[in-house]
Amino acid sequence: MQIKSRPMGAYQTNCYIVTINGKDLIIDPGQHATQWVLDNVTHPVAILNTHGHFDHIWSNAELKKKLNIPLYCPDEDAFMLEEDPFGQGTPSSHPDHRVEGDALLEIAGIKIQYRHFPGHTPGNSIIEIEGHWFSGDFLFQQSIGRWDFPYSSGTDMVRSLQKAMQIKGEFAVHPGHGADTTLSTEQKMMHFWIEQVKQTL
Repeated sequence: MQIKSRPMGAYQTNCYIVTINGKDLIIDPGQHATQWVLDNVTHPVAILNTHGHFDHIWSNAELKKKLNIPLYCPDEDAFMLEEDPFGQGTPSSHPDHRVEGDALLEIAGIKIQYRHFPGHTPGNSIIEIEGHWFSGDFLFQQSIGRWDFPYSSGTDMVRSLQKAMQIKGEFAVHPGHGADTTLSTEQKMMHFWIEQVKQTL
């Protein structure tokens, strides 16, 4: 497996290209991602969104049209792709597949596990591929996603962190912003973050 990444747009949102057996998966194509993606794929098979915030989905529509490939996003966040609820002028995109909960998918022979961790958004998920977590805005290096935005939920964030604490195994974590980390490293901080979130409820 090969992973390429590039921070995109004003929020430096990491866009990822994951290549397995010559097939490319595009994860969270944000602002100005289109040309970089086109320059770095040879056999694209899908676009995958971790959640619906505009800085992660901005180039969905353009890439979907240019590459003629399906778009997957968490079911509860599909409205963010279609309606631009934050009024950012985000190009509307329409998911071909609305992923519900913890779903195991197979795309072009590649197994992809969506793990649902709501809180940052209703549908917020990580995308697990061969021991790698593409964590969107759920987990960062020494931090977690915000839970004070419209459509966010601190109560859901606490539950999601409690769920993530129980997951066994070593996973590389590739977040939506900033540097890579590992799940075991971030699990050491989850008690702290749970208490921080609870104080705001």
